[in-house]
Amino acid sequence: MIGVFDSGAGGFSVVKEIFKHLPKYQIIYFGDTARLPYGTKGADFVKEYSSKIVQWLLDNEAQVIIIACHTSSAWAGDYLKEKFDVPVFDMIKPALKEVLYKTKNKRIGIIGTPGTIRSGSWKEHLLRLDPGLRIYSNGCPLLVPLVEEGWVSKKITRDIVREYLKYFKDKNIDTLVLACTHYPMLEKAIKKEVKVNIINPAESLAKELKLFFNDNSHIVSKIQKGSNHKFFFSDEPYNLKKISKLCLKKEIKAKIIDPFK
Repeated sequence: MIGVFDSGAGGFSVVKEIFKHLPKYQIIYFGDTARLPYGTKGADFVKEYSSKIVQWLLDNEAQVIIIACHTSSAWAGDYLKEKFDVPVFDMIKPALKEVLYKTKNKRIGIIGTPGTIRSGSWKEHLLRLDPGLRIYSNGCPLLVPLVEEGWVSKKITRDIVREYLKYFKDKNIDTLVLACTHYPMLEKAIKKEVKVNIINPAESLAKELKLFFNDNSHIVSKIQKGSNHKFFFSDEPYNLKKISKLCLKKEIKAKIIDPFK
């Protein structure tokens, strides 16, 4: 199976893109809702629990790992790739080339959780490819709880999105990276506030995963096919039905299990 994990249900935006680009393959998903959100936690905490989740996914028949969390990708991505002898995909690297392709004036905006922004990982990776970029980052801690609440169309959400995006008004950016898997669910509200290229790394990741599958038949042959997807959470997800309908266009059945107590 394709193992996907996030701190909550935000990773559904990644599952949505995997369903779109690789619809034949089974997914096993783990949302660590007992410790949500990762975006306000420290690097050591994120590494510890990301590692535990990956091991749990591997123990439950995952052959490929998707880190469907930007904070975990930033703090633990390289660590997990070194620790585990399986293909591990993060949220950052697959989208870098698209960002460079889309920008014309080399002025990039990044919004994410405080942990992702504090890590500086997006900025570091982009500047490594093009030192001439001007990168402006803004942490948006209230957006994840609003999405988890299912308030993607509420006026209060639009007001908060507008407030966060004011930071970019005088930066003349032409490209904005949604550096949190929850944020694609707010894309309509974001597009109303900024008329720039919007980068959804979940789509970039799914495309790269498809290319990997095309080139690695020896691994792909071991991955189960079918629609018997499995969803697990470490605590009862709030508004799961609403979020799954919003992102996946259907309700999903999930099991609650916390193997890390």
